[in-house]
Amino acid sequence: MSFPFADVSGASLAELISLAGRRAVVTGGAQGLGKAIAERLAEAGADIVVVDINEEPARAAAAELAERYGVTAIGTRADVSDTASVVAAADLALAELGGLDIWVNNAGLFPNAPVLQMPDDMWDRVFEVNARGVFLGSREAARRMTADGSGGVIVNIISTAGFQVAFPGMAAYVASKHAARGLTKSLAVDLAPLGVRVLGVAPSFVPTEGNIAAAKAGAEQAAAAGVEMPALDVMSHSRIGRLGTPDDIARVVLFAASDLSLIMTGSTLLADAGETL
Repeated sequence: MSFPFADVSGASLAELISLAGRRAVVTGGAQGLGKAIAERLAEAGADIVVVDINEEPARAAAAELAERYGVTAIGTRADVSDTASVVAAADLALAELGGLDIWVNNAGLFPNAPVLQMPDDMWDRVFEVNARGVFLGSREAARRMTADGSGGVIVNIISTAGFQVAFPGMAAYVASKHAARGLTKSLAVDLAPLGVRVLGVAPSFVPTEGNIAAAKAGAEQAAAAGVEMPALDVMSHSRIGRLGTPDDIARVVLFAASDLSLIMTGSTLLADAGETL
């Protein structure tokens, strides 16, 4: 069996990190980690489709990328848990960018509730986005990456919750992120012969708009149920003396998406400041 991955040992560092001429999709790309990831990919030269459940912020983020980095950038709405919506986003990348080389499954939900108080619809929605969304995005990306034999890279944003349970009330989130981590491994096995690498990046808690709001909502719900939940300042056990920033994670994603990591597939890289040691 032939595996279409070139040896790039002779390439310069600038060539290895460059994404010039490559086409990327970033889900959940309008703010937080997704926006930081899209910025670094664009800075490296990639044309970008910014996908988000909220269309106007996605368009605004894309316009900012185009102006700052001189790349083609398009913002569009998509619900990553809906097949037709994901298909439309993937088709848009082909139509507007001319192909698809990188797909970042970043969109996710971070609700927390004590298991005895967790409603069915919370559990279901977390899995729809955090697990089904990764599957749908990966499948549609791989179908397009392999149609002409060009291959590509899929990067799944996992979490340290794919390795451990940081505090109570995380049942749905932890289970969904373990599922996404396992899916990353399985996708890598299926897609390597077709020239597609699949990697995970697992951040610890990063104080983005969405994460802070979700953590606050979870703490309020727990308090109403008489359950004590931890404050944000104990959600990270950083060994480097600070919480991570969105750009800390974006730089790891850039490594995963570029030829710097060409030898890697199936791994999930811990971007956690040593939290899971």
